[in-house]
Amino acid sequence: TDVRCYGVLVREREGGFALVEQYEHSLISGVLARHWGWEPEPSVSAIYAISEHDLAWKELDAEVSFDPETGKPYNFFEYPAEPRLSAYRRGIDAIEANDSYAGLLCSLHYESFVRNAAGAVEASFRAAERERQSRLTFAISDAERERAGDELALLRICDDLSLFLCLNEPGENSYPWFRDGFVYGRMRLVPVWEERHALRLEPSPFAEGFEVVIPYRVIGEAGHPAGGGQERIEVRG
Repeated sequence: TDVRCYGVLVREREGGFALVEQYEHSLISGVLARHWGWEPEPSVSAIYAISEHDLAWKELDAEVSFDPETGKPYNFFEYPAEPRLSAYRRGIDAIEANDSYAGLLCSLHYESFVRNAAGAVEASFRAAERERQSRLTFAISDAERERAGDELALLRICDDLSLFLCLNEPGENSYPWFRDGFVYGRMRLVPVWEERHALRLEPSPFAEGFEVVIPYRVIGEAGHPAGGGQERIEVRG
């Protein structure tokens, strides 16, 4: 069974867990964006936003906490809202400081996670990010405003594709979020494992093939470090 805990993306394995840090997953999203072959070609700022969108998780990934009742890492959705959303805000702040348009894309992405949440902490985050979005919308160029919708959609599909690669063992499509593929605009992209470490999407948005490297660490059931390594996945065009 795959679970997603705190910032770390987790695959449960016999005797332990393989962990991929969220920020590493974010960087993989950027690799996918750099190889995107469909028009419009992503802007430099959009690729930066996609690569760094999970910058907030660098601090949250530093420690993995276990549920004493189950002996498993806490589920991602059980991470306390206040420190999680505070980290999101700091991450977006850092991205915005480098690139206002990238900050806008990341703000829109994260604010969508709590758009319908009823909690006070979520409402405060949502209000602050909408204020940020209003401010940045006036600060960016006309061209950036025109392409923001397309590039936000690209951020989301690259995020999902990277999660697919990080949450599934090579050659598998067992994580429930992605069994029916991915929605991108009016299309559905279906993942097809042609070999255990070779993936193709139907239809393919990539003009040529490339390699994705997924670093992971392994911890035992008691949380003790048990090594690590890299998965190398060939993404075919």
